[in-house]
Amino acid sequence: MNDFRWAIQQEKVLFLDGATGTMLQQAGMPVGVSPERFCQENPKILQNIHEAYIKAGADIITCCTFGANPYKLSKDIDIFAFNRQMVEIARAATEVSDRPIYVAGNLGPSGQFVKPLGPIEPKDLIQGYVEQIKGLVAGGVDLLLIETQFDLAEARACVIAAREVTDLPLIVSMTFEGGSCLTGSSPEIFVATMANLGVDVVGTNCSLGPVQMEPVVKQMLAIAPMPLMAEPNAGLPVLEGDKTVFPLNPDEFAAKTAPFAQLGCRILGGCCGTTPLHISKLKAAVENLVLTKLNVVDNLGVCLTTRTNLVRLAPNAPLVLIGERINPTGKKRLTQEFQSNILTYALELADEQIAHGARVLDCNVGAPLVDETHLLPELVALLTSRLQVPLALDSSNAKAIINALPYCPGSPLVNSISGEVGRLDELGPICKQYGAPFILLPLQGKELPETTSARLGILENLLAAIERLGIPKRLIVVDLLALTVSSTPDGAKVCLETLAFCRKMGLATTLGLSNISFGLPARELLNATFLSMAAGGGLTSCIANPKASRIREALAAIDVLNNCDAQAKNFIADYGSWSSKGESLVAPKKTETLAKTLYDAVLQGDKENVLKFVAQELEGGQEPYALVQDILIPAITEVGAKYEKKEYFLPQLIRAAETMQKAFAELKPRLAAKQSETELPVIVMATVEGDIHDIGKNIVSLLLGNHGFQVIDLGKDVPATKIVACAIEHKAKIIGLSALMTTTMVKMEETIKLVKKQHLPMKVMIGGAAVTQSFADKIGADAYCVDAVMAVRTAKEILTF
Repeated sequence: MNDFRWAIQQEKVLFLDGATGTMLQQAGMPVGVSPERFCQENPKILQNIHEAYIKAGADIITCCTFGANPYKLSKDIDIFAFNRQMVEIARAATEVSDRPIYVAGNLGPSGQFVKPLGPIEPKDLIQGYVEQIKGLVAGGVDLLLIETQFDLAEARACVIAAREVTDLPLIVSMTFEGGSCLTGSSPEIFVATMANLGVDVVGTNCSLGPVQMEPVVKQMLAIAPMPLMAEPNAGLPVLEGDKTVFPLNPDEFAAKTAPFAQLGCRILGGCCGTTPLHISKLKAAVENLVLTKLNVVDNLGVCLTTRTNLVRLAPNAPLVLIGERINPTGKKRLTQEFQSNILTYALELADEQIAHGARVLDCNVGAPLVDETHLLPELVALLTSRLQVPLALDSSNAKAIINALPYCPGSPLVNSISGEVGRLDELGPICKQYGAPFILLPLQGKELPETTSARLGILENLLAAIERLGIPKRLIVVDLLALTVSSTPDGAKVCLETLAFCRKMGLATTLGLSNISFGLPARELLNATFLSMAAGGGLTSCIANPKASRIREALAAIDVLNNCDAQAKNFIADYGSWSSKGESLVAPKKTETLAKTLYDAVLQGDKENVLKFVAQELEGGQEPYALVQDILIPAITEVGAKYEKKEYFLPQLIRAAETMQKAFAELKPRLAAKQSETELPVIVMATVEGDIHDIGKNIVSLLLGNHGFQVIDLGKDVPATKIVACAIEHKAKIIGLSALMTTTMVKMEETIKLVKKQHLPMKVMIGGAAVTQSFADKIGADAYCVDAVMAVRTAKEILTF
């Protein structure tokens, strides 16, 4: 066993180092210079910082490689060589101690979004991190620390990349604000996804001080089946003079962070604003505490996740309905559309099934003349961009499943793996690497196992083979293999006996429900009755048609009887007026997948069909200017309102904005006679000098453009003089400034001072991860914007004065 893996299983706390950037600044790193370049040119300064943290009591030191990936590292620096060099510097620093000191290779975010949310292919992002990790491993790291992640898809990509290179221990840490990360994932979703990926430690760092981080830590501990790490900042940043500082001194930081150890955290450290003295005081404070024994969570069952949804397949969770309708078998229209590379009907079926209660959607594109290796990934990418429910990737073509897996940001379900020669060996390791649970079919050879003994024999053989591959039980969902009772009278009984075996083994289960009644009348009656029997035996999911009313009724009743519907709230709401003589009274739930109007297209982010709606409006006699003012802008405004109410998250916001942008581009030539672009209010946007982060600024620019502003985006690392000169040249009404780092946010004041010195009429609004209202007030900004939606509202308010 790796020494670090052994250490984290002991009943003691390990200590990480604190902020590297804070110490580099104190050592003379100039504002605007990247830590990577400064450390490359000043290796002794970096080694001294590592040594200071070790002397302060740190058990784990992190290499200065946070931004050393292909998307952030300067192009003139060799990625492999630089990462190896940083590890060697850290390793040399460990010689000052007789204690075991672990060197962690540090991987930060790329600053990019992967498809379908952003422009980067998932496999390209994975390979970018592979390049960095190879350098870290060559240098001799003991573990990898993937931290300050703000998107589930990228955190997952980092882990996948790591497992292509090494089996070293992994710590993965995400940053949360307001109960979720930037793209909407809750702490529970993050932990469940990382557990599927088999990481050794999960954690949270940055953005928050100890007080603000405590609720996040508690949420993670409630679900984590592995040790937890916490690295809070030394409080929330404030401006003192011309410097951004973190207010908690070492004693205060230690007093507020040490209780995390009693909650159950087994690795503690510090993020922004912390120093060796913070870590020393924290270690001393923890050593005086009596630690409770860790309560390892082991009853989660199988977890399927997306960025914003967690679905559990477990006896203590509601029975999950997996919608079966996206399958071309017996569907002429769907087959024809798949053959023509059209996905319209598939989207309709997705919408319909979710409306009728499906919590997972099975996706099968297998039809004659269809290239599944191309079409399944395309369908998955489209559904992932529009829906919040997990998907089941269903294909007999293993390559199709492998190609589709990267487009799922969380943990999808793979349908399926059986005893077919080579199937487990090909798909099993891939499912493990991607953290994708899979349906296990107890099939071997050409004969269907009709008896319980035959079925269990195959199942035991497959489970043994899976164990040899190192695949954990949390990734297995056993298909009970329902056979029609019309030709196999014991089919239901054998299913239930197989279910009893799986329940005893702690395995999640599913079955193709409609198979049981094939060839018989009143099929829905048989299906619903068998579902109830299986639910009593511990069935955790079923694959069925969600439109079947008796199935929905049975599922609702089962949830009540299994105490999975608190106070029968959902059952009463749906069936309060139910009658045994009538049809089901439950109306389909409203969903927002398919657009029927131009307004809907923007609201739902229907980029694929928005131009069709624009054409329909124009053909119906609508004026282009009216379409913008009366439809597009009100629609994107409602999107913003949903975002503020947390009904939408960043993926939906971006997709809606891109949809409106596409519609506006189509209308723009027709608007020339009504309003020239020079008449639009101009806003100059920029990330300040020394800062290379521009995700937030890009999102703000996109939304502002949709709301009638002419946006001039100067990009990132822009000097104040250039920003002001551009604003003067284009007669801008507003300057928008962004900064992510505390070391660069002070540069915002330079622009404000120039504007005031020259008595310019434009207003300056600012935003960024570390920026606060108090900081904005102190530097004299006209407005502070917490997010893109607020930036649009603020810009409009400025124009009214």
